[in-house]
Amino acid sequence: MLNVQQLKELIIKPTLLDLIMFSDDAMELLVFTCAVESWGGTYLKQIQGPALGIYQMEPATYNDIWQNYINNKKDLSLIMATNFDCGRIPDEDRLIYDLRFATAMCRIHYLRALEPLPNKADVQSLWNYYKNHYNTLEGAAVHDESIHKYLSFVNN
Repeated sequence: MLNVQQLKELIIKPTLLDLIMFSDDAMELLVFTCAVESWGGTYLKQIQGPALGIYQMEPATYNDIWQNYINNKKDLSLIMATNFDCGRIPDEDRLIYDLRFATAMCRIHYLRALEPLPNKADVQSLWNYYKNHYNTLEGAAVHDESIHKYLSFVNN
C-alpha cells in the first residue's frame, strides 16, 4: 500500500496542477479511487482482468478516453503533450509504471462526468460519484467494502 500523504503531495497534487484541474475535492476523489480499485496501490494489474495501474483503468476505457475525448479537446491534447510527453496515444502499459500519467488519465475520466465533483469530506458522496462515474453500476465494487478500503488507506 502506498503512503497516502506521499501519493497526494508527490503524485496527485502536481499532476492536477499540470492539468490545470487542482482542487482538494478532485484530489480526494482520486485517493478514494486508488484505495478502492487497487487497495491503495497494492495491485498494479488486475488479478483476473485487464485493468491496469493504481486506478485499475481498463484498456478499453483508456483508449476511449483518448480517441473520443482527449483527441477532441485541443487544450487538453496540448496539456497532455506538454506536461506528460504524449505527442501520440501512449501504450496503455504506461498506466502501470507512470503514476503521474495514470493519475492524469483517472482525472480526465472523471472530467467527462457532467455533475460537479463530490465534497472531499463526504465519504458517502465520494462513494456515489465513484460508483456512478468510474466503477459503474455493473462494476464489482460494493459500498461497505469500498468505504472500508478508503478509510483504511487514509488512516494508515
